[in-house]
Amino acid sequence: MKILRNLINKIRGEYSTDQLVSRGMQVGENFQRQNAVILDPDHCWLIDIGDNVTLAPRVHILCHDASTKRYLGVTKIGCVKIGNNVFVGADSLVLPGVNIGSNVIIGANSTVTKDIPDNTVVAGCPAQIICTLDEFIEKEREQMQKSPCYGPEYTLRENVSMELRRKQKQQLEDHIGYID
Repeated sequence: MKILRNLINKIRGEYSTDQLVSRGMQVGENFQRQNAVILDPDHCWLIDIGDNVTLAPRVHILCHDASTKRYLGVTKIGCVKIGNNVFVGADSLVLPGVNIGSNVIIGANSTVTKDIPDNTVVAGCPAQIICTLDEFIEKEREQMQKSPCYGPEYTLRENVSMELRRKQKQQLEDHIGYID
């Protein structure tokens, strides 16, 4: 199965995490790389990822910037370091030379152009600090008290029924909910 997956990745021009680690990328425990994530394969040894990091779909981590090539004859490169307990939202881009602290949430479709301190939530293009992680957690905890909350029976991993899918969709028409 792994051989087939590597063959498919090669045809698509994609690299597995194992392949990138063999080239020098550092990855901590509990790393979750969702589909279509690009970790700069030509400079992957400049990437250092901590423990408990999730990269949502289509995240790009770049350690090179070729915008200087035509004008200066060289490509700009830099390390990217991601701390522990970090979530990077879908379609986000992290540029060369950026350090992301620990306990950080990066909102979807963000462009990270400079260092992100520990214990913060950032979003936007360029990414800006929205609040502290503690403020974010408290706000979400308060919102959960007023919102529908669902157990694992509402997930594909538990074979959610069509009846529960319809019920959930109806309940979330004009609301945000939370799922276990």
